[in-house]
Amino acid sequence: MNLSERLNEDMKQAMKSKDKFKLSTIRMVRSTIKNLEIDLKRDLDDNEVLDILSREIKQRKDALHEFEKASRDELAASTKAEIEIIAQYLPEQLSEEEIKVIVQQTIQETGASSKAEMGKVMSALMPKVKGRADGKLVNQAVQQFLQ
Repeated sequence: MNLSERLNEDMKQAMKSKDKFKLSTIRMVRSTIKNLEIDLKRDLDDNEVLDILSREIKQRKDALHEFEKASRDELAASTKAEIEIIAQYLPEQLSEEEIKVIVQQTIQETGASSKAEMGKVMSALMPKVKGRADGKLVNQAVQQFLQ
């Protein structure tokens, strides 16, 4: 079962169990997916759906940071819950140690030795960690090793 089918099944299950919050969160994500499918005039594959899910989580994390900064606890709590629901559809996230190992391997593969070559490292690295690591963490790890 691909991600789109899983989202559809979970949406049906949320309707049956009358879980309105989960239902609305899944509907928001499915809406984003459907809009892109309409724009592209084709169904999305799992990698493209993963991109959308990652983007949705990133947007919510940014919003969460702003809500916490503004002491909007009720909005922060609902945003955290949305992040947890969407995160269920992403592959298991890599730990910092795993990210560092992959970064070191990629730096060796690309032969990069300075921060000027960071773009080359990131372009080789991001497909390896797609959907499994936050881009900000990956970027920080690369900067740490290319000092």
